[in-house]
Amino acid sequence: MLDGLKVAVVLPAYNASNTLEQTYAEIPMEVVDDIILVDDASTDHTAAVAERLGIHTVIHARNGGYGANQKSCYTVALARGADIVVMVHPDYQYTPRLITAMAGMIASGHYDAVFGSRILGGDFVFDNEMIAQAMWAGFEIGEISCPTKYFPEASSINFRRSCIYGLGVLRTAITYRLCRFGLWSSGLFVAEAANLPKLVTEMPTMTVAEPLRRRRAA
Repeated sequence: MLDGLKVAVVLPAYNASNTLEQTYAEIPMEVVDDIILVDDASTDHTAAVAERLGIHTVIHARNGGYGANQKSCYTVALARGADIVVMVHPDYQYTPRLITAMAGMIASGHYDAVFGSRILGGDFVFDNEMIAQAMWAGFEIGEISCPTKYFPEASSINFRRSCIYGLGVLRTAITYRLCRFGLWSSGLFVAEAANLPKLVTEMPTMTVAEPLRRRRAA
């Protein structure tokens, strides 16, 4: 715990079996109370590696994409009693050693959300939508510089994907401004924005033990 608050680390995973153990090894266990991995219907052995490491694992019965994976991560973390939730990509691009600093910024009471910032590479449009929703709800947002590793096993972005990402970010920014000025309406920015997790349609999931039993039986 950190200042009496339960800290959970969530790992939205897809085909992360080659990098999951490296990521897990750098998680600061002295402040982390719970580790949760949501496997978005990976085709590799991500779930088996997570089981061996003792990580609480949930598997999507079908691939729902990055946004659906994060939604499941936060839903499970809150259901398990987390006060602070830190999302870490299990592809080992970001160092989990910043968890203590980021969780500390939340525990201080000065910030409602903290984001790790990397200058190069792609983020995901879903992350920008979350930031915009946090701003819409009036939350205090903090930021910390996050060094990034680039190697073949980690996710990467090409020119086409970077263009799609850039257009997605621009769309989110424009939609936010139009809604703020009362010129547009969007499901992203509604009066109940602070309660959006309650509106999430749950992905069909199963615990790690069930698919592994099925695989072994086959």
